[in-house]
Amino acid sequence: MNNVLEIRDLTVGYHTTSGDNIAVDGVSLDVHRGEILGIAGESGCGKTTLATTVLRLLRAPGYVAGGEVVFHPNDGESIDLLSLAGRRLRAVRWQHLSYLPQGSMNSLNPVANVKSQFVDVIKAHTPGRVGNLDERIAELLHRVGLEPEVAKMYPHELSGGMKQRVIMAIAVALEPDLLIADEPTTALDVTVQRLVLQNLAELREKYGVTLAVITHDMGVHAQLVDRVAVMSEGKVVEVGDVKQIFAAPTHPYTQDLIASIPNLDVHQREKAGAHRAVEERAS
Repeated sequence: MNNVLEIRDLTVGYHTTSGDNIAVDGVSLDVHRGEILGIAGESGCGKTTLATTVLRLLRAPGYVAGGEVVFHPNDGESIDLLSLAGRRLRAVRWQHLSYLPQGSMNSLNPVANVKSQFVDVIKAHTPGRVGNLDERIAELLHRVGLEPEVAKMYPHELSGGMKQRVIMAIAVALEPDLLIADEPTTALDVTVQRLVLQNLAELREKYGVTLAVITHDMGVHAQLVDRVAVMSEGKVVEVGDVKQIFAAPTHPYTQDLIASIPNLDVHQREKAGAHRAVEERAS
């Protein structure tokens, strides 16, 4: 299998006043080139710590206790991400490895318009191939279903869904090999969630971006991803094809996650039964 990312026996902890707390405990995981991998699990299971470690965004009191993270860009030699620093790390970020952060709607600079925030990214990471920025920004906004006029707007003029899609467009501005999206549909209403999921799927289908999508929402995994890795208490407890995971989960924690998805059929039957009970009592 052609992998874009290989994680081997990764262990990450946090120093605390009461001792060390292990957040990622010996995780091994592959991301296949061209796929959408879902990483599922409840809050606090280590999903975001895993992502920030891969992206080299982990800060003290966090630390890497052991393991290996190897990245395979589309056009270059394999890279040991944990050993990168300085210019070498900067050269990988955004051009090859990009991030849609949790709470990304608050990541835009409130005093700069959308265009200037695209320009900052493009000039900072690829100063030698800037080109026609207006055309490039318009095309990037089009990728996520936004009109070119959005480039002139400020964050306070955008809806939550528009902010999310602007951040998504910025994240793929340099056509990275891998985009890690952390809770991309959090705090969005159902209609906007659907648009964001559709945009993510189109980034893979139309532009060949490999995606790793982190969310506790099993419904998002069911709609979007090809494979699911389930995390619990810092460990990956089950990995499999999304259809297999939902049809026949093997780990008890995965079974509980799937069982937590609201069942509308059951709800409707219970509601109908309650109505019948009320009618019988009234008669």
